[in-house]
Amino acid sequence: MSSKRKITVAYGDGIGPEIMKATLRILDAAGAGLEYDVIEIGEKVYLKGISSGMEPKAIDSLRETKVFLKSPITTPQGGGFKSLNVTTRKSFGLFANVRPCKAYSPFVKTHFPKTDMVIIRENEEDLYAGIEHRQTDEVYQTLKLISEPGSEKIIRYAFEFAKKNGRKKVTCMTKDNIMKLADGLFHKKFDEIAKEYPEIENDHKIIDIGTALIAERPEIFDVVVTLNLYGDIISDVAAQVTGSVGLGGSANVGAEVAMFEAIHGSAPDIAGQGIANPSGLLNGAVMMLVHIGMPEKAELIANAWMKTLEDGIHTGDIYQDGLSSKKASTQEFADAVIERLGQEPAKMTPVRYDKEDTEPMQIVLKPKPRAKKELIGVDVFIDWNEDNRDPNVIGEGLRKANADGLQLQLITNRGVKVFPEGMRETFCTDHWRCRFKTADEKVISHDTVLDLLKQIKELGFDFIKTEHLYLFDGARGYSLAQGE
Repeated sequence: MSSKRKITVAYGDGIGPEIMKATLRILDAAGAGLEYDVIEIGEKVYLKGISSGMEPKAIDSLRETKVFLKSPITTPQGGGFKSLNVTTRKSFGLFANVRPCKAYSPFVKTHFPKTDMVIIRENEEDLYAGIEHRQTDEVYQTLKLISEPGSEKIIRYAFEFAKKNGRKKVTCMTKDNIMKLADGLFHKKFDEIAKEYPEIENDHKIIDIGTALIAERPEIFDVVVTLNLYGDIISDVAAQVTGSVGLGGSANVGAEVAMFEAIHGSAPDIAGQGIANPSGLLNGAVMMLVHIGMPEKAELIANAWMKTLEDGIHTGDIYQDGLSSKKASTQEFADAVIERLGQEPAKMTPVRYDKEDTEPMQIVLKPKPRAKKELIGVDVFIDWNEDNRDPNVIGEGLRKANADGLQLQLITNRGVKVFPEGMRETFCTDHWRCRFKTADEKVISHDTVLDLLKQIKELGFDFIKTEHLYLFDGARGYSLAQGE
């Protein structure tokens, strides 16, 4: 019976097979002692009619090995094809996306030679939930979902990662000056959890200025934790300012399964030419070795890779006249790394991994009592495109509805108050949010809401969506509209 550690491997599409071949050769030469369960994913699977891009036997493999080393894939053009990465992350609960972004100057050209940050991105929630609707002729909706346990998991992971890896500071990035509830929850949980790690510095930045600072002064950051969409954007910005997106590896970590990959795409324009840089996937594989408790092998490969860069053996994407000594093909670059196994870089700081604590991090959520939830009103969304879209017409019409004191308070259009006392200059679409509450904000029942909707229908209005207005332990669970 084999004593080798079994992992799931996918060669992917485009340049994927070339860089995977190079990466596995290096792993084998380093004596990693891995057994590969090769699965097929990506374009060929999509074209078989499997919309997820992954066959059931591939899922079975991941359930068995719990470790996935994956090359980039190509998603066919046209609708109906799901993102395999998003599907894998969400189906297997891979809540943490970890992307180290480090400069290797002067061997890889960068304007920011001191950059050494890690971006930790929430992987399952936010706008990537993919819940979208067309609600009217003119208006489309995407739901941004942020949960308290989801926020707590990723923030705890960021602090535990910093603690385990000797990092000094964790920075949270949100847009809670605008999204005070959703992003506000993330910021609030960050502040709460940061108190449990007094030895680690912490701060918060609004995502727009945070992104600008990553582009201008990336060396000021250490560990950054953020929401899904923001993390997707800033991790590419950070990778690019260090010199090349092509060098970046990525880990997607869950409670049981973890996936490791390069952050770049399948680059079909250069596929089959033997010129692709395998470094991104190799760095993902190094993260995988640390995850499965092989820090010595990870260290061996990482240092040989940096020594290869120091010696000027570069693929074409990072080749520099006057600095590089050889423009290497994909497999020649792998050969160079293999030749340097056991060597360390002389000018760059060698990699050192913790040899004592080799277990994957386990994140435990703190129990929290459920809040008292009280229904005090409802936002009713209306599709209305009549009378030149005069807000006063729809407003006076809806004021006729009264369900046990539940009456119209105001109307907004794209978040701007238009009734009562709206501004005539405000541009309105055919999508109207109509807020109904009682005068004293008393607690109401679902039957009251149903009665209200029946009245709205009888008044001739097309309601397309409702959002209940709740108090949680007496605190508002909804944002106030302008002028409310």
